[in-house]
Amino acid sequence: MFLSLCPFDNLVCILLGISFTVWFTLLLVFIIVPAIFGVSFGIRRLYMKTLLKIFEWATLRIERGAKEKNHPLYKPYSNAIIAREPTSLEQEIKEIRRSGSNRDFDSASEFEMSDIFYFARRGVESIMDDEVTKRFSAEELESWNLLTRSNYNFHYISLRLTVLWGLGLLIRYGFLLPLRVTLAFTGVGLLVFLTSVIGLLPNGSLPAGENKPKNGGICVANHTSPIDVIILASDGCYAMVGQIHGGLMGVIQRSMVKACPHIWFERSEVKDRHLVAKRLSDHVEDKSKLPILIFPEGTCINNTSVMMFKKGSFEIGATVYPVAIKYDPRFGDAFWNSSKFGMVNYLLRMMSSWAIVCSVWYLPPMSREEGEDAVQFANRVKAAIARQGGLVDLLWDGGLKRGKVKDTFKEEQQKLYSKMLVGTQEDRSRS
Repeated sequence: MFLSLCPFDNLVCILLGISFTVWFTLLLVFIIVPAIFGVSFGIRRLYMKTLLKIFEWATLRIERGAKEKNHPLYKPYSNAIIAREPTSLEQEIKEIRRSGSNRDFDSASEFEMSDIFYFARRGVESIMDDEVTKRFSAEELESWNLLTRSNYNFHYISLRLTVLWGLGLLIRYGFLLPLRVTLAFTGVGLLVFLTSVIGLLPNGSLPAGENKPKNGGICVANHTSPIDVIILASDGCYAMVGQIHGGLMGVIQRSMVKACPHIWFERSEVKDRHLVAKRLSDHVEDKSKLPILIFPEGTCINNTSVMMFKKGSFEIGATVYPVAIKYDPRFGDAFWNSSKFGMVNYLLRMMSSWAIVCSVWYLPPMSREEGEDAVQFANRVKAAIARQGGLVDLLWDGGLKRGKVKDTFKEEQQKLYSKMLVGTQEDRSRS
């Protein structure tokens, strides 16, 4: 029995060897080598154009099928329920008092029972259309990209559409996923090997393009995905900031330090703001070191908005180089909802998408103006990034993904209402 199986085993081994050889040869010739030298065969452009045409047809077919079956289509982030106008607390309470009372509002400075309607209405509005927590869930698409997790309008419409979805599932999990897993392991292996080799070479510098971060500066960007670092690092060299890890991540961190200095903190040091600020200041003062890459939001946001920037990196006094990153959600969702998916699950979802496509804008460098504190500077940089990337500029803290609203936000509303009733200290002293 053993002798009869040997030829078959040899044949299987030969076929597997040939398959792996062909597979890695294709990767080297068509992906890895062209990517190293910045050469493109036009395959990706043709691939994306073809996908967009298929998505357009699928969306039109869904809309037609829904109309035939009288199924209402889901519209993401619709403003049909609540229409807000940019008015202040004082203006809105004025309108409420005038509509419910005949006396002049300007002559009344005490509490009125009707004032509670303003706070009750704002509370209901926040429950119905919360502009914060929906930034921590996947971005919903107007169109369908043949991924069931990206559009609530997906349901059975026709046999052709279902067959097309099944074919796409086969391509994504049967071809694209193995291809990307192979590239990921190959890339990590090359990273560990090449950074160790580069560490043996003498120090040097690279020319920076227009608005590209320069040595002694800090690059800040909005944060959507862990691969933000890879995307920016593919177009420039940065010093990373983060916590020391073990396992595979620890191996990568130790190999990166061999190539250039990075700022890694022990777990016990991360919460020491003064120590973190000192390490950052010492780094930017050395003009021979690479610019620091920081994501001031501190968490991933779902590619629709920019949330509050932590002020720490803006207190140092270094030149800030803003970078705006915007992913194209039509090809795949790059957002990492860390409270819902682990890293392995997230990587599986991302690698089984059609593609990850994003636009990157390098904005002009910005410096802290005279009389401007760190919070104001951070908000100015955040507004510039949001404006360039077409993102919503929010003042809320991204830490609300896992925590509760700070008491300071509640106290701010109380102060505004108190100021409206009794005025400021100067107003009372005048009277």
